[in-house]
Amino acid sequence: MIAPVIPTTAYIVAVMFVATLIRSTFGFGEALIAVPLVALRAPVTVAAPLAVLLSIVVAAVIVVRDWRHVDVRSASGLFVPSLVGIPVGLALLVNVNDHVVKVALGAVIIAFAAWALTAGRDRQLRGGHQVWLISCGLLAGVLGGAYGMNGPPLVVYGALRRWSPQRFRATLQGYFLPASIAGAIGYASIGLLNDTVTRDFLWSLPAVGVAIVAGRSINARIDSDRFLRLVYAGLLLIGAVLIGQAIGAPPSI
Repeated sequence: MIAPVIPTTAYIVAVMFVATLIRSTFGFGEALIAVPLVALRAPVTVAAPLAVLLSIVVAAVIVVRDWRHVDVRSASGLFVPSLVGIPVGLALLVNVNDHVVKVALGAVIIAFAAWALTAGRDRQLRGGHQVWLISCGLLAGVLGGAYGMNGPPLVVYGALRRWSPQRFRATLQGYFLPASIAGAIGYASIGLLNDTVTRDFLWSLPAVGVAIVAGRSINARIDSDRFLRLVYAGLLLIGAVLIGQAIGAPPSI
């Protein structure tokens, strides 16, 4: 006999659908939706591992289906420096005031997105551009280690390369797949992949599958210029959320 879906699980399934639709359409942004919204009804120790498992599923499906669009050199070039940045991020998390870092990060992201939407609209990186590649990968690792938010530097790099929507989406998944697997291993090592997380994840899988298909369809229909504008708008939102969290949350002791 199948156990009934409790209200909290139904709520989590709905959040996972929306988060997956955003991730499947744009290639990033699901953690911004999934973690804070799930945390309204469940502990963060459930929300964060759920987001990582979701990331693995979405990234794996997209990479398998759209591997021809993956810029393997860029994905690996971003991932390797991230491994160096993760311990730096963990050190920031422990030793630096959380509010200061979030405000500074949010301000930088907003400034870049605003510039990109105006004066920087025609800015484009040619070739691999190793300095940008390594810098964005390193910063992604730092932010991932500190806040589980690898995405913004990767989005900046992909936008400056002016990848097509399909390549943008697929290449980011080429990065997120190994990064999310590493995150899941870390959560498992400290016992956070428990029965509650597994139950909610399994209940979410059908909705996640539908959202992946729908997001792929939307992504294929967006022209490149409009896609980039939406990406920069997403960065503005991320920056605003970070600053809002820093201002609205009580200071850590």
